[in-house]
Amino acid sequence: MKRAIAKTGNVTALGAMSGTSLDGVDAAILSTDGQRIDAFGKTSYRPYSAQEQVVLRAALGQWSGEAVYAAQKVVEKAHKDLLEPFGQVDLIGFHGQTLAHAPRTRGTLQVGDGVWLSQALACPVVWDFRTADVELGGEGAPLAPFFHFALSQHIRAETPLAFLNLGGVGNITYVDPGYSKPEETGALLAFDTGPANAPLNDLLQARLGLSYDKDGKIARSGTVEQGALELFLSEPYFAKVPPKSLDRNDFSEMIALVSELDDADAAATLTAMCAAGVAEGMRHCPHPPSRVLVTGGGRHNPVLMKMLAVSLECPVAPVEEVGLDGDMLEAQAFAYLAVRVARGLPTSCRGTTGVRMAVGGGTVSWP
Repeated sequence: MKRAIAKTGNVTALGAMSGTSLDGVDAAILSTDGQRIDAFGKTSYRPYSAQEQVVLRAALGQWSGEAVYAAQKVVEKAHKDLLEPFGQVDLIGFHGQTLAHAPRTRGTLQVGDGVWLSQALACPVVWDFRTADVELGGEGAPLAPFFHFALSQHIRAETPLAFLNLGGVGNITYVDPGYSKPEETGALLAFDTGPANAPLNDLLQARLGLSYDKDGKIARSGTVEQGALELFLSEPYFAKVPPKSLDRNDFSEMIALVSELDDADAAATLTAMCAAGVAEGMRHCPHPPSRVLVTGGGRHNPVLMKMLAVSLECPVAPVEEVGLDGDMLEAQAFAYLAVRVARGLPTSCRGTTGVRMAVGGGTVSWP
């Protein structure tokens, strides 16, 4: 195996993402030179079993110990199962599974050993994307914005727009396509907007044994508890100027705010909290975006999408409206970032994570 990636030209990279919703692992092939997107390739998905989800949930918020080791083994096996059938690619981008995120104190923890995966798949693996950013004073999240900048060029956007990812946690990227590079001051602004699907999924799992609110059916039949919503919006996080990021469980008290509501009203209120967090976040954008393109599982919830359309002062649509795959955008992002790491290009900057200088995170492990 050669121990280098070609310095120029397109690379066939395979990206994988296991998000905070804990539903499973996405994988996608991308052809790119680390700057422009050449082509989107094959995609696949491997759900976590109910037992695997139990193991992962038991490790959330922990930094070490047996629960973390057990979660690591689940993550590694799931990725090997999913990625092996893709066959030969030039490079793999392996994000791993975030268990804990506290950039200002303890750092950030994504489990999954890239050295092991590179050996198991006989392919170079780029991993540990966030540590370098945190060590230089950054939030370590979100990391998809540089890919969002490339997407804005790919879809030939001419005016500022926003990409909104609604996974377990919500995050937004404001993109000004008038700049030539993502690390230029003013090209990007990105931050976590607040909780998205995680609190609702956790509540439905605990109460009804459901993994999510399919088609928003439960929330649609409920009424939003305005008092709980107002308490939620009084959290200092929303007034804090970016950069800022969240751990999956940072707003765990949301569940307590709806604990006495029935299932439908609790679901409606948690859904409204997600939309309200996004609306508050939009206040930090330097200019109103021309549109908001939504990716992640939240875009499948018509109740949430309607709440966003009502609360935001611009058109809101799933990314499929511009020909993108909202289920695979984050996996594609880590394929893209892997190529940038391999070529020594930055993957985050002050506008995306608050890092002191544009930095290329990630470690390359060779089989």
